[in-house]
Amino acid sequence: MTSSAPQDTGHRLWSVDEHLADILATVRPLEPIELQLLDAQGCVLVEDVTVPVALPPFDNSSMDGYAVRTADVQGASEEFPAVLTVIGDVAAGSGELPTVGPGEAARIMTGAPLPPGAEAVVPVEWTDGGTGGGAASGMTPASAAPEGAGGEVRVHRAAEARAHVRARGSDVQAGDLALAAGTVLGPPQIALLAAIGRGTVRVRPRPRVVVLSTGSELVQPGEALTSGTIYDSNSFALAAAARDAGAIAYRVGAVADDADTLRSTIEDQLIRADLLVTTGGVSVGAYDVVKEALTSVAAGDEDIAGGGIDFRKLAMQPGKPQGFGTIGPDHTPLLALPGNPVSSYVSFELFVRPAIRALMGLPESEVGRPSVRAVLKADKALGSPAGRRQFLRGKYDAESGTVSPVGGSGSHLIAALAHADSLMVVPEEVTSVEPGSELEVVLLG
Repeated sequence: MTSSAPQDTGHRLWSVDEHLADILATVRPLEPIELQLLDAQGCVLVEDVTVPVALPPFDNSSMDGYAVRTADVQGASEEFPAVLTVIGDVAAGSGELPTVGPGEAARIMTGAPLPPGAEAVVPVEWTDGGTGGGAASGMTPASAAPEGAGGEVRVHRAAEARAHVRARGSDVQAGDLALAAGTVLGPPQIALLAAIGRGTVRVRPRPRVVVLSTGSELVQPGEALTSGTIYDSNSFALAAAARDAGAIAYRVGAVADDADTLRSTIEDQLIRADLLVTTGGVSVGAYDVVKEALTSVAAGDEDIAGGGIDFRKLAMQPGKPQGFGTIGPDHTPLLALPGNPVSSYVSFELFVRPAIRALMGLPESEVGRPSVRAVLKADKALGSPAGRRQFLRGKYDAESGTVSPVGGSGSHLIAALAHADSLMVVPEEVTSVEPGSELEVVLLG
């Protein structure tokens, strides 16, 4: 790597780390609420959950077969099977259970409670299934052959005590910690909560994120393009990224380059936003409407004042122009991202995703994407501007520990972004990265 000292540009340049720290210092976790289990999916627990009853709550069978006394099947073989009297069925959910005495067996289904007197379960495949023939492959349904619960069964193999029996409390014991505060509730966690009888749980709700793209040139996908127009991809990308981060995302159709219209739209959206994200209009052009509209808010616009938006330049590429602050009576956080597709997405990963995760109540160590060190695999050296932290799209190979560039460095190259699974990070003081050099790689998948 070739290094160069950062250049003094004569005005305040924020570092990536400073900007992120400012965001995380401002964003506060949402207030906890009580939610039904399925509504709590993706949310973060705010309390420890303990187990009120053991799981499983009773000894039960892990196989379809026969509940037996071990002495009765000792020495059983194909040539000399143990012949037992079948005294009835034990199905999952059975109430009153038959007692298995000497020389007896009870048909038992997976998950059914082990009946009194029984010490083990022999799988049906170890028996003749009560047919008087050879080894069975299954049981005749009870509704089709109720007599299957009686008669005799031949057992061809011995069973040790507790064979194929799930012991009471073998999963969790009453009083155990089921889930700790701070756990993100996914399907397995929801299953555990349901299994221990919890119908509701106290969590921080998923943040509501409103995404607005700006630009009179933007047309919605599915509509016809006219001269000078392009499809609005940013709002779709950012709304999808917000969902991926754990938020409930609302996408607002592209807002034209008019400051009054944008201010009105933002005012309308505040009622359903825990976080607002705009894309486009934050640079220094004559039609950079976000900067124009929100600068007046920062100065005290009566309709949606309540905080202030600071527009700043960051020592990064892509994504140099950024805006951040709070807005409205509830001081709702707002992040204003640049409009170029790659700049917008990279900015989301670096700044918006951590803000969403902070709103969810996750610790700072878990708000960002994971990163690894990897060796650059490329045909030539990668250049990077002095004094800028550059984020280049990459393809990471975990097996070889290498990363390869995908596409060029242009901030409009969205096709390359679609094929990347990582961002290669070139530090501010580095201007050239040779093949074989080690880089930090942010994993996007």
